[in-house]
Amino acid sequence: MFKNPRKWLALAALMIAASGVLAQDFPSRPVKIVVPQTPGGASDALARIVAQKLSEKWGQPVVVENRAGAGGNVGMEVVANAPADGYTLLMSYVGTHAINGTLYKKLPFDPERDFAPVATLATLPFVMVVKVDSPFKTVPEIIDAAKKGRITFGSAGNGSVNHLVGEMFNAAANVKLAHIPYRGAAPALQDLMGGQIDLVFTSLPSVSGAIKNGMLRPVAMTSAKRAASFSNIPTIAEAGYKDFDVNPWFGLFAPAKVPAHIVQKINADVNDVVKSRDVHDKFAAQGAEPYLTTPQEFAALLKADIDKWGKVVKASGAQID
Repeated sequence: MFKNPRKWLALAALMIAASGVLAQDFPSRPVKIVVPQTPGGASDALARIVAQKLSEKWGQPVVVENRAGAGGNVGMEVVANAPADGYTLLMSYVGTHAINGTLYKKLPFDPERDFAPVATLATLPFVMVVKVDSPFKTVPEIIDAAKKGRITFGSAGNGSVNHLVGEMFNAAANVKLAHIPYRGAAPALQDLMGGQIDLVFTSLPSVSGAIKNGMLRPVAMTSAKRAASFSNIPTIAEAGYKDFDVNPWFGLFAPAKVPAHIVQKINADVNDVVKSRDVHDKFAAQGAEPYLTTPQEFAALLKADIDKWGKVVKASGAQID
């Protein structure tokens, strides 16, 4: 240690100033956002909205790259192993980041240890949908039918959010909707419209077009409150299950060892972008509500949700080797 405390304080001030300059210089080249799902879903839609605005703000290209596979694990591994410089980010959500650690027996990364939470973007409810000519129009009608016979619901696969929301509904309503897993939400929705299954729980962006075009009928939202842009769709809570509230978050992560000043820089810029009227309106069109946190708040949220959803996974019995 320095014997002269003034020299130590001067060095500390220089280090702080230097980190500020480095943060101001970021980014000096293109940034990539990896989406670990296929194009067209909620993660992809939100990532592209934010990428465009960040590109304008930074004066650098912000490119969205879809790296789907293994329930999101392929894209997550890409980012976990990327250089820790802030130029490779992960667009993740509760389904991949808070669930997969319990769902999969072995992962090539740790959802907490190997990632730095950077910034949340939005919360986005799931919606219960049926085919447009289904006899079911309300939650009580579905519950009554389930108590009298077999009602099926499709999902994007065992342990997916679509599946776990259905299991949470079963527990809340004290019924047993029969789960039919698919290899993705798209084939489940296709069979729903074909009449092979009775209903699907899915993210709002994946069916907003089908709802608006009259191809699917929304029965209820999974969030505690109605979505502002889809205020005609009631919630499951309104049907008498007041504690039912599933409103998954979406956010950006970086490799674990990205310097803190870069994380703070990205967080501040993402928050500014999400606050803009343009992004707010585009999010609303997807049924999403802006949700801003600090990196520290995001880390605490992730920890709490890993515990919360881990219990749901275990209760459902879902597991993937």
